[in-house]
Amino acid sequence: MEFEPLYTAYGFYENELQQNILSFWLPQCIDREYGGFLNCFSNDGTRLVSHDKYTWSQGRFVWCFSRLAVMDAPTFTSKQRAGFLELAKNGAAFLMQHCLMGEDDWRCVFLMERDGSPKEVEKGAPLDMSIYADCFVIGGLGMYAYASGDMAAYRFAKRLYESVVDRVERREFNTLPYPLSKQYRAHGIPMILSNTARELYRAAEKLAPADGAALLADLERYAADILDHFVDENNALHEVITEDNRFFPQILGRHINPGHTIEDVWFLLDAADLCRKPEWNERIYAIALRALENGWDEPYGGLIHLGDASGGQPAGDMTGVKDEPMTKQLAGWSDKLWWVHSEALYSTLLCGFRSGDERFFDWYRRIFDYTFHTFPNPDREVREWVQIRTRNGQPEEKVVALPVKDPYHIIRNLILILELLNRQLSMEKSAAK
Repeated sequence: MEFEPLYTAYGFYENELQQNILSFWLPQCIDREYGGFLNCFSNDGTRLVSHDKYTWSQGRFVWCFSRLAVMDAPTFTSKQRAGFLELAKNGAAFLMQHCLMGEDDWRCVFLMERDGSPKEVEKGAPLDMSIYADCFVIGGLGMYAYASGDMAAYRFAKRLYESVVDRVERREFNTLPYPLSKQYRAHGIPMILSNTARELYRAAEKLAPADGAALLADLERYAADILDHFVDENNALHEVITEDNRFFPQILGRHINPGHTIEDVWFLLDAADLCRKPEWNERIYAIALRALENGWDEPYGGLIHLGDASGGQPAGDMTGVKDEPMTKQLAGWSDKLWWVHSEALYSTLLCGFRSGDERFFDWYRRIFDYTFHTFPNPDREVREWVQIRTRNGQPEEKVVALPVKDPYHIIRNLILILELLNRQLSMEKSAAK
């Protein structure tokens, strides 16, 4: 991409972040009475339907506001950055006060009342429904500790991280709403752990350098697990394998999640850099291209939610896996989701700039056209994206994982795209001198 298109793209994404996304969330997401954030809005963004607070999203909001405060691009003033950090501080305090199961029980509750009291999702459901919620708390507090220098937030995140690692190693954890029998392993676990280790490593470099080596070793271990065990000979990344690291032919074992893979691509590239594994790069690029090819919906455009390792609709028999919740979610395979496309925008640009392979820029342009034709809310009073659409692009009032409207993927990828474009612009300017 040449200088002028880069400059135009930078302005476009800056406007998207400031005028369309943040203008929706601020100030209406801020709970000034109880702390934390409100995000149980209808998919179209017109109604706040609940004051419930999902720990998963609370951690993500803390990450977003912390990351905006230290964004490496000239998008925000110092006053705006200070405001973001104050929002993150309030969210971090809410989490550290309310998110744990008990005073010395380092597991996170999944759902809270508006005031932070633990709440059952349904009668008899475990309060610690998903270890992913714990990981988003770690990521949020880790980023806040990095941005603010708050050692107490770092120590909290580190202690929770140690609990997560211990539970995963013992295989004593929940992953609702999509639990998985212990005879299988899900890609999502090493994926989220690699990202969590990376976020905590960033904070440790600044606040606790002695912790850095162990966190970097964890990052390498989780990334290598994905590359060694979940990726087949055709570079398709399977979402589920057996406990002893084998592929299996049932529909659950054949299915892919293109968005997950494309998101993990930039996690893996980051890990390759930090762990000094340049030999991983070419394989990661091949994984990205395979996910894009297998996930693209040729009749309608866009990337499908779930597919088959050889492309198209999930396929394979149901023997032994019919009652697995992860199998049941395959019914929504053709949905078009906001987060998948925001991840694809960043990963295709990143792979293009890093590899120089024009195929990634071709994919970027195709995904850009589909994304900004499909997801931004046509109601200019709302502007934030309609997060879930049907296969042919119609809006759909539907829950995916959590009944919330969550800006995490959009904000994160807009930040990363702006930083990437800013670096490229700086390189172009330097080269022109």
